[in-house]
Amino acid sequence: MKISGFTFVRNAIKFDYPIVEAITSILPICDEVVVAVGNSEDETLALIQSIDSSKIKIIETVWDDSLRKGGQVLAVETDKALAAVSPDADWCFYIQGDEVVHEKYLPVIKQAMQDNLHKSQVEGLLFNYTHFYGSYRYVGNAHRWYRREIRVIRNTGKVSSYKDAQGFRTVDNQKLKVKLIDAYIYHYGWVKPPEIQREKMKSSINFWGDEHDVDKIQEIYEAFDYSEIDSLTLFHGTHPGVMQARIDSVNWTFDYDIREKKLSFKNQVKMGIEKLIGYRIGEYRNYKIV
Repeated sequence: MKISGFTFVRNAIKFDYPIVEAITSILPICDEVVVAVGNSEDETLALIQSIDSSKIKIIETVWDDSLRKGGQVLAVETDKALAAVSPDADWCFYIQGDEVVHEKYLPVIKQAMQDNLHKSQVEGLLFNYTHFYGSYRYVGNAHRWYRREIRVIRNTGKVSSYKDAQGFRTVDNQKLKVKLIDAYIYHYGWVKPPEIQREKMKSSINFWGDEHDVDKIQEIYEAFDYSEIDSLTLFHGTHPGVMQARIDSVNWTFDYDIREKKLSFKNQVKMGIEKLIGYRIGEYRNYKIV
């Protein structure tokens, strides 16, 4: 069984992405990891080149900024990396620049790949998510955070990244049939120094908003405050080993009273139902669980 990891990145240093940790977290079970490094304003390429592994395969890309609206360029860059994996790979393991896999899940993931290797009806593996917010101590627990997403796909050549690269579909736009596995992706996209998070949000307007709306960009930039979140809970587990140095170097403080909730009555009811029976009302599902 051959496993190819793949990812894309741009301006990793400028926006403080844990891309090295992301890549090295999946490296132990991958035979190669393809990294599409986009034209950056910093030393992102040198950063990726500094990873001490012969498994790393770098392709240099140029982002098409005309495809920014709706995050389409993110899917295009994902597909560039996917197209560069070895054709004889059985599975392709996708990881984004702010996602990390805890080492305790690697055996589970590899076993799921092995168990489903010859089950052609299984087109991918579905992961659970833990979304950290504000600091490494807190996780989001409201409905704004997606619970699951596809991160392993069968290497058929008939799958492409969907919309803003959150998930995948077949090239003829069909949802993938997937197995839900008992493994988590740790998402650290909302754990950065506040000033860097502001800059990242300002940049993100170019993807999901109107880059010419100067007033809106400035309003978001100035108004950002980690404490303006609807609901958080404490994280009681351990972080991936590859994240420890980054966690140890934290230079900002974020404290939050987890008893404080800023939820509408509707969302309170939804969360209550989910807690009671495990079902999330109105959940977006870009997959079919088999």
